[in-house]
Amino acid sequence: MEKYSEKDIEWLLNLHKGAGKPAYKASSLKQERTWKQFFFRFSLILSALFTLIICPFFLLIRFSVYLTVSLDLGAWTALTGGILATILLLCVYLLLLSLRVKNRRVLVKIGGAGISVMVLGYCLFSLFYLSSVNAKSTDVQSVYRSMHPVLRVAVSTVTLADNDLVVTDIERFEEDYASMGLPVNQTSFHYRQESGYVHAVDIRTIGHGFVRNALLRGSLEIMGFRTIRHVGTADHLHVELR
Repeated sequence: MEKYSEKDIEWLLNLHKGAGKPAYKASSLKQERTWKQFFFRFSLILSALFTLIICPFFLLIRFSVYLTVSLDLGAWTALTGGILATILLLCVYLLLLSLRVKNRRVLVKIGGAGISVMVLGYCLFSLFYLSSVNAKSTDVQSVYRSMHPVLRVAVSTVTLADNDLVVTDIERFEEDYASMGLPVNQTSFHYRQESGYVHAVDIRTIGHGFVRNALLRGSLEIMGFRTIRHVGTADHLHVELR
C-alpha cells in the first residue's frame, strides 16, 4: 500500500481549498450582477411610471401656454385646447392598457367618459379654489379668480408637488407700488391685461432650500412661463404669462 507523506497531504488539502475559491467568487459575482440588474430595471420602471403620471399635467399646462403665447388665443379657448389634448393622451393610455381586454370598445367608452369628467373636474377645482394654506392672506384668495385661467391651473398643479407653496401676490394697482416703497411699474403683468386677467403671480421662496426653489423655477419655465427671482421687498419668485 502506497504511503503519503505529510507534504503530500498538505498539498492535497491546499488543492481542495484552492479549487473552492473560484466557484465561490463566480457565485458571488453572479449574485452581484443579479442585484444590479434588479435595481436597474426597478429604477427604469419607477422612472417610466413617474413620466406617465406627470405627462398629462405637463401637457395640459404646456399646450395651453403655447396656444396663449404663440397662437394668441383667448384664455378659455387656450385652456380648452389643453384640456382636449390631455383627454386625448389619457385615452391613448387607456387604449394601451386595454389591448388584451375582450370588451375593449365598452371599456374605452366608459373610460373615455370617466377621463373627461376627471380632467374637467380637476380644472374646475383649480380655477375656482385656492387653499388658505397656499395663500399669504385672505386678500390673495379673494383676487385668485382675477388671474389668467392657465396660470391658475399651473399654480394649483404645482401645489400637488409642493403643498407648502405660498402665493404672496397676484393683482396690483399703481398705488400698491408706492405703499411698498417701489417705483411704479407701468408694464407690470400684475395689472389686468387686455385679456381681462392678471398675467403674473408671486410665489414665496424665502425659507425654502436652493434645490426646492431651483426645481420650482425650472418646472415653471419648462411649462412656458417666464420667471424672475426678486429679493427686494421679500424673497419671492415672480411668474408671468408673457
